[in-house]
Amino acid sequence: MTDELERAVDEADEAATRRNEVAARVRAHAGRIARELAVLDGGEYGSETFETDAGTWTLKFEAGDVEYLRYKPRSGSETYVVSSKSPPEPEALATAMTDYGAFVDAYADHVASLEGVLDDVPTEFPEPASTASLVAERDRIADRIRDVADAMAGELHRHDGEYGTFTARVSGTRWELKWDGDAASYLRVGGEGGTYLVSQYGQPSALDVRRYAEEVAGFVEAFNDHVDELEADVSRITFDSST
Repeated sequence: MTDELERAVDEADEAATRRNEVAARVRAHAGRIARELAVLDGGEYGSETFETDAGTWTLKFEAGDVEYLRYKPRSGSETYVVSSKSPPEPEALATAMTDYGAFVDAYADHVASLEGVLDDVPTEFPEPASTASLVAERDRIADRIRDVADAMAGELHRHDGEYGTFTARVSGTRWELKWDGDAASYLRVGGEGGTYLVSQYGQPSALDVRRYAEEVAGFVEAFNDHVDELEADVSRITFDSST
């Protein structure tokens, strides 16, 4: 009985060792296919499915290497021939390997089917229209808006402190100017998630400038009204040094 148990253990060890050898060779070979597919597809992530007479093979690749190779026979359970987990059972691997050559042939047929697919693709294209004049005009107006915003920021800095925000409604829409020192951090239309006419991250789009430029004057008028109110408040203050 002891001899039979030892023989069974030895046989299991041999089967596992052989399974691991086959699985390692398949992983290396499927990895080469994965890299070719990644190059062919133009990215490092994706998957391809290949049909054979005996079943379906799905190869998923990630970072240019095989993530898994799955075999689903016409009848029976699917097997992950290559995976990030444990290798398949020896019998399942043996069954899959009987069809592995057909999988490689299906991959080769897939590649061959793409030969010449780009032969008639044109490589002459119309000249892209220049945006230079549009951008120059956009920048001219946007720079003027920034100058006005900086001027308001300077006045607010002098009166209200190092930084803060001034808000007003223009044609029913909320406008907000944030200042930091003598410069405008941003001028935003529409509240949170709105349109930035002035920001630290670049110019607004030409369409946004076209939409809001005419309303900048209304915001400046609201600012001037705010300043007038402040001056009126100051004028009502009295101080008698004798008391």
